[in-house]
Amino acid sequence: MVQQTAPVALIADDDEFFRLAMVAILSRSLGFGEVVETGSLDAALDQLAQRASGITLALFDLAMPGMEGPGSLSAVRECFPWVKVAVVSGSSERHKILAALEVGVHGYVPKGLGSSELTRAVGMILEGQIYVPPSLAVLDGRSRSTARPASEAAEGGLRGGRSVELTPRQRDVLALLVEGKSNKEIARQLQLGEGTVKVHMAALLRSLGVQNRAAAAVVGARLLAG
Repeated sequence: MVQQTAPVALIADDDEFFRLAMVAILSRSLGFGEVVETGSLDAALDQLAQRASGITLALFDLAMPGMEGPGSLSAVRECFPWVKVAVVSGSSERHKILAALEVGVHGYVPKGLGSSELTRAVGMILEGQIYVPPSLAVLDGRSRSTARPASEAAEGGLRGGRSVELTPRQRDVLALLVEGKSNKEIARQLQLGEGTVKVHMAALLRSLGVQNRAAAAVVGARLLAG
């Protein structure tokens, strides 16, 4: 008989006390055998890249080092499609919730929920449902139509002639890409895991609206010189 390993979750939040509370919920109430704790987006990406398919649930705060809003999670969804990704945030701003849903997260859970409701919310996500706060559970036609503009504003792409908004780390990666550095060289210079650099690179290609590194270098050189 093949022994099944307990699932692994990741919680990315720079609030240590909230991480401890989430570890208790995930391990005691939801059956996770291990919960990886990180306090920044870079550290979370590094763990996801290193563990390949080991992590099945990742919870992200929107207000921690490296995080520039819901758009930062688009590359996580693209690079780790098997992971259920959800936001657990102290913000209940409507445009942030809509933007997060638009980039494909599996839920947006307010930190203000009680422990039992928070457990239920994450449990729904694990069952394949998309959890949203009760205030947004029913969207009218006008609200749905605003989801895409909110997301596009968060991602800051080149579409429609808008300027590109990149995180500081993405700008660092882009500058070294323009210099012709490989992923390994970029990782060494920025003291990041190579897998983390690959995720940032995927986010750059998406934000710049290009398909490959060469095109990103051309667009990036113009962007950084502007």
